[in-house]
Amino acid sequence: MYRILEKRALNPTVTLMKIEAPAVAKKAKAGQFIILRTDENGERIPLTVADYNAEEGSVTVIFQIVGATTERLNRLNEGDCLHDFVGPLGKATNTTGKKKVAVVGGGVGCAIAFPVAKSFHEQGTEVHTVAGFRTKDLVILEDEFAAVSDRFARMSDDGSWGEKGLVTDALRKLIESGEVYDEVITIGPLPMMKFVCKLTKEFNIPTVASMNPIMIDGTGMCGGCRLTVGGEMKFACVDGPEFDGHLIDFDEAIARSSMYRPFERSAHEQVCNLYRKEAQ
Repeated sequence: MYRILEKRALNPTVTLMKIEAPAVAKKAKAGQFIILRTDENGERIPLTVADYNAEEGSVTVIFQIVGATTERLNRLNEGDCLHDFVGPLGKATNTTGKKKVAVVGGGVGCAIAFPVAKSFHEQGTEVHTVAGFRTKDLVILEDEFAAVSDRFARMSDDGSWGEKGLVTDALRKLIESGEVYDEVITIGPLPMMKFVCKLTKEFNIPTVASMNPIMIDGTGMCGGCRLTVGGEMKFACVDGPEFDGHLIDFDEAIARSSMYRPFERSAHEQVCNLYRKEAQ
C-alpha cells in the first residue's frame, strides 16, 4: 500500500499529493509518469511525476479533479493509502547537451513542466519559463518555478496575473528580442501546444511536446494512447510521452481527447451525488 504523506490544494480544482513509494522514487526522472488505483476496483489513471525524493522515498503527483477517479482520489487524506502506484513509466526528458531552453507550460500542465524546468536548472542549463493560466486564482507552483528559472514570464487570459495574453505572445517576444534557444519544451492543453509548436517551427527551433492522451495499461498493449507523429503511429506510454512537436498530428490528438468527455462528466456527477447521499 502507498501512504499519502502530504495533501495540499493548489487551487479549487487542483490537488498536490506526496506519496510514499520508495521503489518508484529511486528510479523516477523528469518527464516520466505513474499509473495509480485508489482501490482494488478502481480505474487505472496516469499521472505525471511532479517531483520525487529518493532519500525520502516519496513521489509527488498533481492532478485536476475532472472525473470520477480524480474525485475519489481527492477524497483521500494524509495517512490514507492508494492500492496501486506503478512506475516510473515512459521515457525521461532528455536534458543533456543544452545550454539554454524555454519551458512553456499552461494550466495544470505546469505541474508537468516544473520537474522538467527543475531538471534542466540542476544541471546548469539556462532556463526561461513561460507559464499561462486563465486567471490568478488558478495559478500553481509560482514560487517553485521562480526558484528554477533564469527568466520567468507570467501570462493570464484576463491580466490578473503577470501580463494579459497567451504563452505564445510571451514566447514570441523572447525570441524576437534575440533569445536563442537550443530547445523549447511545451506542456499543457493540446491547442496551446499546437500553437507553441507552430510558432517555434516559424523560427526553426527544435521543440518537444509532452502528450497526455487517453491511456489504460501504460505498456503499449491497449493502443488507447496512440498518436500520429511524422506520419507514423506512436504510443505515448512507451514511445513518449514527449515527441517532436513539429511532427505531431495535433488535430487528430485533439479530436481523440474529446471522445470521452461526456462520459467523464457523467461519472464525476454520479460520484459526487453518491458522496452527498453518504453525508446526509
